[in-house]
Amino acid sequence: MKQVLLIIDMLNDFVRTGAALEVPKTRLILPDLQARLHQARAAGVPVVFVCDAHAADDREFERMGWPPHAVRGSEGAQIVTELSPLPGEAVVEKTTYSGFYQTELESVLTDLEAQELVLTGCVTNICIFYTAADAVMRGYQVRVPRQLVADIEAADGRFALEQMDKVLGVTVE
Repeated sequence: MKQVLLIIDMLNDFVRTGAALEVPKTRLILPDLQARLHQARAAGVPVVFVCDAHAADDREFERMGWPPHAVRGSEGAQIVTELSPLPGEAVVEKTTYSGFYQTELESVLTDLEAQELVLTGCVTNICIFYTAADAVMRGYQVRVPRQLVADIEAADGRFALEQMDKVLGVTVE
């Protein structure tokens, strides 16, 4: 089964201390995620980075009450250096929770002949969850290694993993 590793929203504005929308647990998963990235590359598993890229006036900021974050072209919207993409690795920009909604992700995965997606990054109950749901609805097998996803609130993360497992049929490792 052709597997693809997705690294979702491991951006400066989520990972760095004091960042616009800091998710402290991203720093806890970073060493294991970096190791998984190196392992995937060594095994020839394709890697796709899925990244928030908002307009400066994105309505999500107002609607959700979140500060502006991951504004397209800003330092905050850059993938953390520990996980920098290599030449040829796809970087898919998204403007909402799902990596599939109005993005080129499905086209990239089709070109890679992907059958199974391993979802990693942040936030477990937001971008990981909605990307997992859309992936399952498109017929992909989905895996979510719990040590490679970060939540803001532990209870929300547990609930999302349970929903992915019991409702969506995602393999939660």
